[in-house]
Amino acid sequence: YALFQFRRSAHLSLFAQCLRTKNIKMYGAWWCPHCAEQKQELGHGFESVDYVECSLPGVRTATQQCKQAQIQHFPTWEFADGSRMEGVLSLEELSKKSGCRWP
Repeated sequence: YALFQFRRSAHLSLFAQCLRTKNIKMYGAWWCPHCAEQKQELGHGFESVDYVECSLPGVRTATQQCKQAQIQHFPTWEFADGSRMEGVLSLEELSKKSGCRWP
């Protein structure tokens, strides 16, 4: 079981690094339960994701950066071609949309 967890963690890190190299961003908010779910889905790999926090600590108002980007829902994934997908995405959905390989 420990070996499985180690391999999954390594795969998640490589997957998240691929998302970053392809200029894919996730917009989210600290108070958003769906964002927490998405972060959990990516595990330790989330540290490599290009993440934009849309709310200052303790506040639920959007940051200027997220207002300018017209982010309406959390999480929002933005892809290199400018397209967006809202909500929690499965690793398979992220893989298909990004071209990053997920085992």
